[in-house]
Amino acid sequence: MAVRCMRGRVAVVLFLIFLLVLSAGCTGTEHSGDRPGQGVDGVEYRTVVDSRGVEVQVPTEIERVVTVSDGFIEGIMLALGEEEKIVAVGTSSPQRVYNFTYQTMGGETYEYRDGMQPVTYLSPRIRDLPPVKGSEGVNYETLAGLHPDLVILRVGSCAFYSMDKVQKTVTTIEGLGIPVVVLKAPSCFDEPDLSTISDEIRVLGAVFGKEKRAGELADYLESRTQVIFERTKDIPEAERPNVLVFGAWPANRKSGGGVGDVEGTDTIDSYFIEEIVHAKNVYRGTGGMVPVSAEQLLTLDPDVILLTTAYGYHPAEELYSAPNYQIVSELSAVKNRRVFSFPFEPPNCAKRHEYPIDVMVIAKAAYPDRFADIDLGEWLLDYYKSVYGVDDETARALRSAQWMDWTVEEDF
Repeated sequence: MAVRCMRGRVAVVLFLIFLLVLSAGCTGTEHSGDRPGQGVDGVEYRTVVDSRGVEVQVPTEIERVVTVSDGFIEGIMLALGEEEKIVAVGTSSPQRVYNFTYQTMGGETYEYRDGMQPVTYLSPRIRDLPPVKGSEGVNYETLAGLHPDLVILRVGSCAFYSMDKVQKTVTTIEGLGIPVVVLKAPSCFDEPDLSTISDEIRVLGAVFGKEKRAGELADYLESRTQVIFERTKDIPEAERPNVLVFGAWPANRKSGGGVGDVEGTDTIDSYFIEEIVHAKNVYRGTGGMVPVSAEQLLTLDPDVILLTTAYGYHPAEELYSAPNYQIVSELSAVKNRRVFSFPFEPPNCAKRHEYPIDVMVIAKAAYPDRFADIDLGEWLLDYYKSVYGVDDETARALRSAQWMDWTVEEDF
């Protein structure tokens, strides 16, 4: 058995070497020598320091990129005008279009169709790109056959949760002669904050020689949340409402006794609530996606509930009237109709550049009087136009794609 396994490995290695030789034969080089800024193959390179603090040599002229993230890398490349260079993705998140339905106690059916990430709407070609990662890990033969100039990988995404799991992948890809830029999402840090997302954006700007635009984008995103910080920073502790980020995940109900899950104090959602909005995360435990029972939820009894969409879309009406949640109908947030939904952000294991929307939803939900002058429906249009450079009509379409039209319907 050991001999057969060894022969299998040798065959794979020989196949990968064949692909690399074939790639070199097909593409050729236009430069020679090893002048400063050039590799031994004559290709000009620039040095980029990624989120690990590692210096990575990336080609000055990048034409083919493989991305591995939940949509963050793809979305930022779109904002930088570089999305056409993506030739494969690592997760299906930025490719999928979603539909959801549910029924109320009275039998009324609510249907939500064509939900997707902004990058999926604005760059439809991404839906047809080949995947390079499956449940068994990265398919290195497929990756090598795509002849990418670069692989950009985000740790903390659904593809790779931690640096421990990604190191072998990075080493293997680099062994194929392909440079790898690694980004680290907020979930990779013990004390997550927004500066890490800005750092990721600036790394991508350096990769594509778009440092100025990347810096402007990072500054814009931070400025959206700075307004919220300034308005709420002086609110006394005793006046801060109890807020809960709640995931209405059906799997928790099926596992017996659970009604959903909550976000602990060490998560980026809790950072949004407590450090930017200056409210209180009513759940004082740690960890993300912590299952809770109906009894536990009733004991927490938050003033405000924010419905995360990592597991599919969940509108406020679901907690108000769906049969599954009548067991928690006595919650203060339900009785006072203070349940709100985050934008549809399909699988979002790590926060993306839509994070200012999440923060503004929390702020308006927690302090409606302090943010009464901000019309979130219009605010969203400004966000989409500023980030993606789109017109009003397209911005409205993006608002619909993220299922945020409720902000207009409810004058939120």
